[in-house]
Order: sequence, then C-alpha cells, then structure tokens
Amino acid sequence: MPTRETPKRRAPRRTSEARPYHHGDLRRVLIDAALQLAAEGSEVSVREAARRAAVSPGAPFRHFPTRDALMTAAAEEAQRRFRAEIEAALAEAKTADPLARFRAFGLAYLRWAMRNPAHFEIISTGRYFAHESSAALTRDNAEVIAMTEAMLAEAAGQGLLRSSDPRAVLIAGRSLVYGFARMNLDGHFPRWGVAEAEIERMAEAVIDLFIAGIAKR
Repeated sequence: MPTRETPKRRAPRRTSEARPYHHGDLRRVLIDAALQLAAEGSEVSVREAARRAAVSPGAPFRHFPTRDALMTAAAEEAQRRFRAEIEAALAEAKTADPLARFRAFGLAYLRWAMRNPAHFEIISTGRYFAHESSAALTRDNAEVIAMTEAMLAEAAGQGLLRSSDPRAVLIAGRSLVYGFARMNLDGHFPRWGVAEAEIERMAEAVIDLFIAGIAKR
C-alpha cells in the first residue's frame, strides 16, 4: 500500500508592504516625550524619547531620523498650541477696540508661556535647534507678527496711539511679554518680591501699565 505523502506547508507569501507599527500614533507619543523631557530640563534625544515611549531604540527613526527633526516637530506642536491659545483669547475678547484686542493678545501670550514653560523655551530660543530650518515655524511666526501689526495699525488709524511709530510699539510690546515670560522661566520673580501665586496678577498689571503708556489720553 503506497504511503500517503504529508502535504508540504506553503511558505508565507512575501510582500513588499511594511507591516504597520502597533503603537497607536507613535509620532505623537514621541513628540509628547520630547516636550516632557524639555519640561524636566533633561537632554532631549531620539533614543531617550524612545525610552520614554517604551519602544525599541530604532523604532522612532522612521519618523524622526535626527534629533533636529524631532525637535522641529515638537516646536511646531508647541507653536500650534500657542496659536490656539491666542486665537481663543481674541475670539473671547469680542471687541472692536484694537488696543483691547492687543491687551488680550499680550495676556494670552504671557499666560500660555507661564503655564507651558518648556513649550515657550522651545519656540522662543535657539537652544534646541535652528528655528529657520522649519518653514512651518517661520510662516507661523510671520502670521503672529502680522496679526499684532494689524491691530496696532488699526489703533494708529483711529488715533489711539501716542506714538507715530507702530513698529516701535510692536517691538516694545514684544520685548515686554518676552522679557516677563523669560524672567518667570528663569525664576527671577522671588528676588523681586513677587510670590508664585501673584505672578499672573502681576502679568496683568504690567500689560495694563504698558497699554496705558501707549494709548493717547
């Protein structure tokens, strides 16, 4: 009686398609890890972000081949959140007064910077990467500047500004909010007698003082 041959198992078909990575949105997880590392004051690297995300050291490199690529993405996410805060504040202001809108913008800037110091550090300094390497950041910064320029041009057109140079007012305002946010980030306020619980109220008082100084009485 002839023996029955055991059917040979077919080898699995090979495909050129890459298997999906089963970690949900790994790119988002890595960006959040980078932001967290920055918030802690730790050195940010792709490998350390991978460790925080609990994935193999090589897994992130399909998304971020370099540290600069990771930091660029983190900065773009921080900038997106900043823009959302600004736009929400301006929408809530609901006023035709351009200086009132300028005040709302300044307060939103400071509140966001104080509540998100690591995000502020990433988008406001060149410590982590070269900002000009990101077209999205460059475009977004230009749009924010144009937004404030438009408010001040409107105020000047209505005769609300003491100065005839809105550009100088714009740079002074930028210096004010950036300097205040930087003082908070660097921990200077206690030596000036401002307790942590008072910093946001002080921010509002400083913005009001600035607006009073640029407005024509």
